[in-house]
Amino acid sequence: MGYRVQEIFPTLQGEGAQAGRSAVFLRFSGCNLWDGDPRSRTGAACPFCDTDFVSLSGDHAGDYPDARSLAAAVSDRWTGSGGTPYAVCTGGEPLLQLDRPLLEALRERGFEIAVETNGTREPPGGIDWVCVSPKAGARWVQKAGDELKIVWPQAFDLETLEALPFRHLFLQPRDDPDPATAARNRAATVEACRLRPSWRLSFQIHKALGIP
Repeated sequence: MGYRVQEIFPTLQGEGAQAGRSAVFLRFSGCNLWDGDPRSRTGAACPFCDTDFVSLSGDHAGDYPDARSLAAAVSDRWTGSGGTPYAVCTGGEPLLQLDRPLLEALRERGFEIAVETNGTREPPGGIDWVCVSPKAGARWVQKAGDELKIVWPQAFDLETLEALPFRHLFLQPRDDPDPATAARNRAATVEACRLRPSWRLSFQIHKALGIP
């Protein structure tokens, strides 16, 4: 199987329970909730998406013919020494492409593997960290994992979500190009975390630091 990749880059994980950890991000091209065309954004399940996953203009973007070649490209981007190499598979929707051969190829190179998914597809076995970020109005099936991250505000009932078997629950302020709207979303997220203490605040520290 071949893989279409938007970008591969070393950075620090900027969100959730693994925030601050050195990682290589493997961003797959394509999503099943939005086609990436700005003209269709308002009708998408996630009109607030802040990620380019279709242009194939990122670092090391392109089509990889097999799992070994893609795992080699990810390994080449790992710049750490000591510790366990950490690969974050994201998108778009990574589970449209992430499969057992790629997981095995990454594992052979020593990687701990995380996935950031919208929850509409069940992940293959062998992933070390599963972060699910569902979108209101979209059917999702993966309702267990390591981390549930809700971009807030959205039309979810937080009390209902608290009953799901996730190790960590996060609310993350919904970003917006309008500063006033972004500020309101941050305030709403802080208030929601205060009122529902099962939830913790996730802040996109990579944006604050100006790193990818």
